Amino acid sequence: MRDDQRSHPLRDAHTDRTAAQAAPSTPQTRAPAYQLAFTDSDFMCRDELRPVRLQLELLKPELMLDAEGITSTIVLFGGARIPEPAKKDSARTKTLADLSRFYDETREFARLMTLKSMQGGGTEDVIVTGGGPGVMEAGNRGAIDAGGRSIGLNIVLPFEQAPNEYVTPELCFNFHYFAIRKMHFLMRAKAICVFPGGFGTMDELFEALTLIQTGRMQRVPFLLFGKEFWQKIINWDALADAGTISAEDLDLFRFVDSASEAMNLIEYWEPTAARDSIPGR
Repeated sequence: MRDDQRSHPLRDAHTDRTAAQAAPSTPQTRAPAYQLAFTDSDFMCRDELRPVRLQLELLKPELMLDAEGITSTIVLFGGARIPEPAKKDSARTKTLADLSRFYDETREFARLMTLKSMQGGGTEDVIVTGGGPGVMEAGNRGAIDAGGRSIGLNIVLPFEQAPNEYVTPELCFNFHYFAIRKMHFLMRAKAICVFPGGFGTMDELFEALTLIQTGRMQRVPFLLFGKEFWQKIINWDALADAGTISAEDLDLFRFVDSASEAMNLIEYWEPTAARDSIPGR
């Protein structure tokens, strides 16, 4: 519920914050102790206040997404270093240049999913990315192509991470805690799509798979874009053969190579062996 929808007789925090700023400048009012606790950034950054900061990072995006009417999302994970095909000549490696095709596949998938979302009012199946460059940029850009909104969950890093220009401004969030950021990725997830990437993508991929495998999250369409990439990077069958996962765990996800294939799988997804009857398979 928004503040302007509440009605109570007590003086609100906004009013007192403004009043405190207008207080006469004296040794007492200039002292850190005099600052209102919730406006004192040095106080809020103390180690002892970590539980409060964790709660705030959970609450702020939750309240703002609720205010914007977002009820479900399509999660896109993927590498920040994958270039747009037009810029692939500047890629650090030939492999990255070859993977640039997934920029276009991400963009097209986000465009198609956003068009579908807008048919239902634009509050369900909203694209959410990490808000950065590479695959993330392509996802937010695809939503713009369709004339829709998309979410960016950015995080403060010591290098190269800033919101891309295609994230819907009022749905662009910044995080300090990776754990809370990952919670927000999954809390509204209707499907999870993972594109080629590095350590961060692997982290997101395996945390989401673990939550589903252990029953801590409902099964949702879980798609790995780039079968050749993922089968080269991870020996999935070896995990099952070793007994460290069950053979049935390999059914938690599917490989896809194109946006149209992904849309088809999500449309007909069933968490059983009946997936084998999906048209075109």
